[in-house]
Amino acid sequence: MLSIDLIDVCARWLHVMGVLVWVGHNYASVVVSPVYKPANPEAPLDVLGKQFEAALQREHGIFRYASLVVLATGFFMLWHRGILLDVLSMSGGNAVLGVGVWVGILMLINLWFILWPHQKKVIGFVPASHAERIRCSRITFLSSRSNTILSFSTLFFMVAGTHGAFLFG
Repeated sequence: MLSIDLIDVCARWLHVMGVLVWVGHNYASVVVSPVYKPANPEAPLDVLGKQFEAALQREHGIFRYASLVVLATGFFMLWHRGILLDVLSMSGGNAVLGVGVWVGILMLINLWFILWPHQKKVIGFVPASHAERIRCSRITFLSSRSNTILSFSTLFFMVAGTHGAFLFG
């Protein structure tokens, strides 16, 4: 039978792996496309081929669902330590960690409710006109960059909340 402490250790590893996938995808996106390039809506979507489309779905799915793994495991670890409500309400010594959690939640909201709905149009999962695909490509670029920038402060406050809270006390 698994103890709750062993589950906590597994949750920590899942949390770290999820962060590496989610944030790593953001950083890789910056390296691959450092500047905005509008989508090429002239390219017919059927040229993409089923293999490429399947690869895109897999990549974007892993990336998106990693964010949910990070949220779920993070909430579990905070609950297991008895500080979830204090962190979410940014009370006392948990305020630093709370800032990191809330910025992470903003990143997740940005990913699922801004970036992904527009990205689906850019890559052709949802039908869109030429002009709409161009507009959405700019939104996804800016949304992705916003998450990349926010990830620096999220990581800082998450680590500082556990390993450097005395700096803010």
